[in-house]
Amino acid sequence: MNSRKGTARALDIPARSCYNANVKSHLMAGNYPAERKRNHMDRIYLDNAATTAVAPAVLESMLPYFTEIYGNPSSVHAEGRGARKAIENARRQTAAAIGAASPQEIYFTGGGSESDNWAIKGAAFANRKKGNHIITTAVEHHAVLHTCAWLEKQGFRVTYLPVDGEGRVTAQQVADAICDDTILITVMTANNEIGTLMPIAEIGEIARSRKILFHTDAVQAVGAIPLNVQELKVDMLSMSAHKFHGPKGVGALYVRKGIRLDPLIHGGAQERGQRAGTENLPGIVGLGAAITLATENLTGKAARIAALRDRLMDGILSRIPDVRVNGPREGRLPNNCNVSVRYIEGESMLLRLDLAGISASSGSACTSGSLDPSHVLLAIGLPHEVAHGSLRFTLSEATTEAEIDTVLDTLPGIVADLRAMSVLNANTTTVSDETFVCPRK
Repeated sequence: MNSRKGTARALDIPARSCYNANVKSHLMAGNYPAERKRNHMDRIYLDNAATTAVAPAVLESMLPYFTEIYGNPSSVHAEGRGARKAIENARRQTAAAIGAASPQEIYFTGGGSESDNWAIKGAAFANRKKGNHIITTAVEHHAVLHTCAWLEKQGFRVTYLPVDGEGRVTAQQVADAICDDTILITVMTANNEIGTLMPIAEIGEIARSRKILFHTDAVQAVGAIPLNVQELKVDMLSMSAHKFHGPKGVGALYVRKGIRLDPLIHGGAQERGQRAGTENLPGIVGLGAAITLATENLTGKAARIAALRDRLMDGILSRIPDVRVNGPREGRLPNNCNVSVRYIEGESMLLRLDLAGISASSGSACTSGSLDPSHVLLAIGLPHEVAHGSLRFTLSEATTEAEIDTVLDTLPGIVADLRAMSVLNANTTTVSDETFVCPRK
């Protein structure tokens, strides 16, 4: 049996061929050769927290479900049964990847934001007779924060826990915030901007002992670090396929057996009557394939990516003065490097990096149109002018050492040029913030 057929069988992909010869050899390996990435003017992509490229093997797994096995999964005929079989296979793959007790604990959604909305609103309204208090943190993704703000308008009470200077809450903070009417705790697994890992297992232990529902937004964590929902003691977990080399527009929500949620979308009986709407068949197949590939040898892959991240982080700190790392050096996502560069704005650096063929970001892609500084950076105590100077580089399995070195060769010159034009620069401004060391001539 050749390797392509073996991988196809593991992912339940019908054997087929649709790519030219120079790409076909890489399709089923799930790898990212340099020649595949270094196109589009030889660009370097370091914005994988915003979205990732669909892995070749994932794309190949999806293709038959557009034109060959295209039945409605609710139909009883052969085409419908074939579609249903594919969805249930993806459900098994997803459950296995996160340690769920049963595939029936996995519900497919339209993405991470829908999963967050459903978990929080569904739990809140299903348990309203028990209480109306929700606990979350000040650094959650807006899919959580805006959902909680909306629930406040519906009469619910929300506690937004502050974080320390590295963006972390403690389990004790959560315990201290619990009231007699607390019905839900929602804390992200990993921060999407600065990569901080939260003490989810410790919080889960507290929530389980107090019989309070616990949801975690794991959109940035799935496929980046090993996760087991039973060890974490979470009742609900959100994920989104496009964050781990799957397609956009599809996600999943893990709901522990016995947990009741009010539906968010009403209509048909799809997803066992909990999430109406004809299923995104190719997308769900892609999610299942992507999470299977992403979690294979995850510890080894994460260690390699973390080493490249540290090379980037240390290189920036050693080559550019007045820079600070946002978030902890330990206990952060292996692919996340977030820094603040003083005296200049992040947007200016991003534009110059873009012109140099390097893609990065200054924070969450969901708020890239906002002129306000990151709520996460403000929450960890940065002043507005420092928060405005943030850069986020997020790596992937495709990232190479040569790419990191190219960034390190490029960024210092950009910073020097922009600082020379800034009205706030190291020669004219007194620095009182002890997190920055300002060289004086």
